[in-house]
Amino acid sequence: MLIEKYKNIRDYTVKICKPLEIEDYIPQTAPFASPPKWHLAHTTWFFEEMILKKNEPNYQEFHTEFSFLFNSYYNTIGKRVLRADRGNMTRPTVKEVYQYRKYVDEAMIQLLNKGVSKDTTELIILGLNHEQQHQELLLTDLKYTLGHNPLFPVYDSENDFLFKTNEEKGWTSIKEGVYEVGFVGDNFHFDNEKGRHKTYIEDFEISKGLVTNKEYIAFIENGGYTKFQYWLDEGWHWIQNNKVSCPLYWHKIDGDWHHYTLAGLKKVNPNAILTHVSYYEANAYANWKGMRLPTEFEWEVAADNFKWGHRWEWTNSAYLPYPKFKIKEGAVGEYNGKFMVNQMVLRGASVATPLKHSRKTYRNFFHPKYQWQFTGIRLVK
Repeated sequence: MLIEKYKNIRDYTVKICKPLEIEDYIPQTAPFASPPKWHLAHTTWFFEEMILKKNEPNYQEFHTEFSFLFNSYYNTIGKRVLRADRGNMTRPTVKEVYQYRKYVDEAMIQLLNKGVSKDTTELIILGLNHEQQHQELLLTDLKYTLGHNPLFPVYDSENDFLFKTNEEKGWTSIKEGVYEVGFVGDNFHFDNEKGRHKTYIEDFEISKGLVTNKEYIAFIENGGYTKFQYWLDEGWHWIQNNKVSCPLYWHKIDGDWHHYTLAGLKKVNPNAILTHVSYYEANAYANWKGMRLPTEFEWEVAADNFKWGHRWEWTNSAYLPYPKFKIKEGAVGEYNGKFMVNQMVLRGASVATPLKHSRKTYRNFFHPKYQWQFTGIRLVK
């Protein structure tokens, strides 16, 4: 069972890269967006470094420098290439990286066939969920690179990833009370979901549908990006300094809004769900509407009452530890805890999220300025 899961998830990463040309594997358009080649290698490095080196006494590294090249942020493990320099690595070649994946996969299958301990099994499952996170990042990072190419290249002509529309309308009401939030059960979850606890929530109504392109265009046309009163001060400086006046990938052409999609440049569908907005923009839009964003706890309590999963949804909650949260010893302890500052929580999932990699307790998190994920807005009143 675990072997099949391992193979399927590892194969899906390769499948995402199938439409790419060799030139697409290397560029890094921004420090936060890693190249496809790096994602392919880093997810492989995880299994080599965390599993094989610790469980196979005679294991020989594929290359002694790969730990330095493809470690992401694990200080416990040692030095690494600066994140902003990942696109500068023309070597190793893409061919070598695929050979690296094959080498590690063969060693992992041999290890799994021999049998592993409960602790190692849990670490492998963590590694597979880590790879699924990178599958989503692979798509969003790739879109960022292709979306800044003046030719607006097509990645998948059959799927623009943006066509989804709301399946529900109206509002759902949640009564005030004390609710329990956080993960419960025996299935996989990240450590930042642990610590199920009680929280008090007042009466509120939450929209069953997400904000659409048409609704957001009304905000733009009403001068939403030019009126400081809707913006947090930090957000106002962000749009001024970066000359932001619309969602990421949007372009006004001959009087009509177009946007870059993974199927190429297309006219914005007014009825489709808005995407690629920052927390600053989501908060400003909510203020313009005379409403607000939900807290992450309100979102979780209400999540069974509406459809979710098309967009990562910004919440009004800072990314902080739950009660009794403890950082584990070793490299695994660097996975979530050290990022609990200056970031906002997003709930749900997106069209780029792999199947079976979402749950209502999942806590995604990003700095409030980022637009490049498939992010959207759900309102509360």
